[in-house]
Amino acid sequence: MTLRVHIDPVPASNAPLLIAPGSHKLGRIPEDEMRDVVQRCGTVACLADAGDIWLYATPILHASDAAIAPMHRRVLQVDFAVGELPGGLEWLGV
Repeated sequence: MTLRVHIDPVPASNAPLLIAPGSHKLGRIPEDEMRDVVQRCGTVACLADAGDIWLYATPILHASDAAIAPMHRRVLQVDFAVGELPGGLEWLGV
């Protein structure tokens, strides 16, 4: 899971996070299948006000466009996992 605390507002003009709803339920998605998955799931722009908090499934397909009216877009993001990391990666801890 990912916890995301918005320090600044993120309106539509400042490149909000775009997600493909439900894509996190499909397991690992090969890169060459991403366009098809996004077409099936659709996209939602995740607008935020300063102070908004989101909790979401970390593996959801996501992206963002370039900002039309760039401004600060600061967030505090914390990722939570219960399993071991793959490929020899290790958690450093906080």
